Amino acid sequence: MGDQAHAHTRAAAGVPGTGRPRALRNVALVGHSGSGKTTLVEALAQTAGAVNRPGRVEDGTTVSDHEEIEHRQHRSVQLSLVPVDWDGCRINLLDTPGYADFVGEVRAGLRAADAALFVVSAAQEAEAVAGTTRALWEECAAVSMPRALVITHLDTARTPFDTMTRLCGELFGDDDPDAVLPLHLPVLGPEAADGHAPLTGLTGLLPQRILDYSGGERTERPPTDDERAPLDGARARLIEGIIAESEDETLMDRYLGGETIDVKTLVDDLERAVARGTFHPVLAAAPAAGGARQGIGTVELLDLITGGFPTPLEHPLPAVTTPDGSPLPALTGDPDGPLVAEVVKTSSDPYVGRLSLVRVFSGTLRPDDTVHVYGHGLDGPAHEDRPCHGTRTRAGALTSPFGKQQRPLDACVAGDLACVARLDTAETGDTLSGTGHPLLLEPWTTPDPLLPLAVRAHSKADEDKLSHSLARLVAEDPALRLEQNPDTGQVVLWCLGEAHQEAALDRLRDHYGVQVDAVPHRVALRETFAKPATGRGRHVKQSGGHGQYAVCEIDVEPLPAGSGVEFADRVVGGSVPRPFIASVEKGVRAQAARGVAAGHPLVDIRVVLRDGKAHSVDSSDAAFQTAGALALREAAAEAHVRFLEPVAEVRVLVPDAYVGPVMSDLSGRRGRVTGTEQSGPGRTLVRADVPELEIGRYAVDLRSLTHGTGRFDRAYARHEPMPAQLADRVAAQDG
Repeated sequence: MGDQAHAHTRAAAGVPGTGRPRALRNVALVGHSGSGKTTLVEALAQTAGAVNRPGRVEDGTTVSDHEEIEHRQHRSVQLSLVPVDWDGCRINLLDTPGYADFVGEVRAGLRAADAALFVVSAAQEAEAVAGTTRALWEECAAVSMPRALVITHLDTARTPFDTMTRLCGELFGDDDPDAVLPLHLPVLGPEAADGHAPLTGLTGLLPQRILDYSGGERTERPPTDDERAPLDGARARLIEGIIAESEDETLMDRYLGGETIDVKTLVDDLERAVARGTFHPVLAAAPAAGGARQGIGTVELLDLITGGFPTPLEHPLPAVTTPDGSPLPALTGDPDGPLVAEVVKTSSDPYVGRLSLVRVFSGTLRPDDTVHVYGHGLDGPAHEDRPCHGTRTRAGALTSPFGKQQRPLDACVAGDLACVARLDTAETGDTLSGTGHPLLLEPWTTPDPLLPLAVRAHSKADEDKLSHSLARLVAEDPALRLEQNPDTGQVVLWCLGEAHQEAALDRLRDHYGVQVDAVPHRVALRETFAKPATGRGRHVKQSGGHGQYAVCEIDVEPLPAGSGVEFADRVVGGSVPRPFIASVEKGVRAQAARGVAAGHPLVDIRVVLRDGKAHSVDSSDAAFQTAGALALREAAAEAHVRFLEPVAEVRVLVPDAYVGPVMSDLSGRRGRVTGTEQSGPGRTLVRADVPELEIGRYAVDLRSLTHGTGRFDRAYARHEPMPAQLADRVAAQDG
C-alpha cells in the first residue's frame, strides 16, 4: 500500500452499504488485563477516520466512554461496540474486558463476533499472557473461530519482539508453532535514557518494505542492505508457514525447487488460511508511538481484518431449533431470510431504559417490528434449571453505539449488530424471531459464578427497592447468580471474583440507587443426634376458661445420612387420641426445621411417639403440636447434637506444574483428594471432596495459587459430621 494520503482516501471512502453481509466484519478484541485493547480500538477508530484524535468522537466523548467501563481501578468491566469503516467494509470492533472476573462479557463478545484478535502486551510477564488468554484461545479453537494476534507496548517492552512471537507460537500454536508467525518486524530507534528503544516503524516481511513513522507520517521505503539481512530468516519461515496451509498442493514443491512465489499469491493464500482459522498471523501495533499521527501498525491491522477475517456469510452460525427442540436447516445469513437474532448483552440507559445489544444472524430487523422473544437465558450450571419463556413484543429504535452517542439505524441486516430499545422482556441469550414462526438458537455458555457475596439492605428505603434492583442487575449480567437461601435466610450474589463483586455493588449504588451491606456468607449446616435419646413434652396451662393440655413421650434415634426425619406411632391403649397423633408429628417436624441446638435444620432421625396423655376438654391440635416440639427439645438436651457440614465435590483443572501446590492446598482445607487424571496436553484434573466452609474464597485463592491458569467447578455431594472443635465454635457463635 502507498502513503498516508492513500490510507486516508481508503478510510474516507465510506461503506457502500452496511446492508450487505459481505461488507461486514465482526471482530472481538481479547486479551489479558492491561494489554491495551481499548487504546488499540481508539487508535483503529482514529486511523479509520471515525474520531478526530485518539479516543475522541465529534461530541468530545471517548470511544470507550461508558464511564462504568472505566471502573474505579481503571479496569474495563463491560463489553463495548465500536463500529468503524475501512476499505468499503463496516468493522464492528467488540472491545472485551481483560480481567478474569469479567469473562462472561468476553464470551458475549465472542458470540457476536466472527473472528477474534488476541492482544498481547510485551510489557507484561509471560505468565500474565498464559492464564486466561490461553483458556479463551482454546474456546475459540473449539468452534474454529479465526484468530490473529497483535503485540502491543513494544516501546516499553520487557520482552523482545522475537521472544514474544516465539512465546505466542508455543502458547497458541496448537502443536504447530509455524501456524503462529509474524507478518512484520518492528523497527526500533536509538535507545533512550530509560533503556527503552522507541518503535519508529515496521518491516513488512512479504513485500519487504519499511513502513516508517519516524517523521510523524506513514511512509514506505525499501530496506537498506543492513536492514535486509535480519529479515531473510523470518521471511523464509513465514513463506513456508503460508505455503504449508495453501490449498495449492504444488506450491511447496515449486518453492523448494527454487521458484520465487509471487507476493500476491502468498497474500491470497495467507488470507484464506486466516479465514479458515488454520493460520494465525502475529502483528505489531503501538498506538500513539513515536509521535506518529496514526498508530503504528493500525493500517496493517485494518487491512488484515478486511482482507483476512471472514464475513458473516463465511463463519458458521449457531444451530437453530423450534421451541420444542426440533432441529431446523442451518442458517445462511440471508438478509431476506427469516428473522433470527440474539440478545448478546443487556444494559440500562438512564434516558431510554433497557438497551439490548443484538446480533442478527438471519433476516433483517427494523424499528417497530413485532418480534417473538423466546429463550431460557444462557446455558450453564447457573441457568440449567430455568424454564423457557416466550413473549411477543415490539422492538424500539435501532441504534449503533459509539461512545455516548447512539446513532439511529433504519435496519440491521444479517451479520450486523445494533442496540435495540424497549425489549423489556428479553434477557441476554434470548432469541428474537418473526412472530409467525418462533425459533430458538443454540445457547452459549457462561462460567459458573463460584464466589458468594451475601448482601442486605442498608436501610428500610433500600429494602423496598432491593428485590427489583437485584433482578435487573442479574438480567443485565448473566455471569451473576442470585440466590435466596431458604436455610440461612441470606440473599446471596454469586460472582466470578472480587472485582466482579465490586462492580456489582457499584452498579447497585450508582445505577439503581440502592445501598447494601456485605455480610459474612453463611453455609447451610445441619444438626442430627449422635445417639438415641428420649424426651417428654408437657404442655399444661389453665388460666381460666378453655385450657391447654397435652403430654407426649418420644424416643429419638439417629438414622443414616440422607434419611431426613421419620415419624412413627407406637401408642397403645389410646393414651394419645388418634386425631392428635398427627398434631404431635406436625410439632416435631416444625421443631426439626427450626433446629434444636444452633438454629440449623435437624435431619437423619427417627422419632417414635410411644405414650402420652390427653384431656377430654382441654386437649387441642395446637397443644399437642407444642408438646411434640417440647419433647424433641428435651431429647436434644439429653443426647449430644452433632453438626453436619456440606461437602462439595470439587474438580480443579490446572497445568501439570501446579498439581502439587493445588493438592497440598486442598489438603490444608480438610479436603480429600479422590483422584487425578490427564485432561489434555500438559493439564491435570484433580478431584477432591472439600467442606464448603473451606472453599468460600477458593475462586480467588486458586487464581492466585496458579497465576490465573487454574479453573474449578463444584457440586454438592453430601453432609458430613463436622470436627468436634469446629462444631463447638459454631455452637458458641450460633447458639
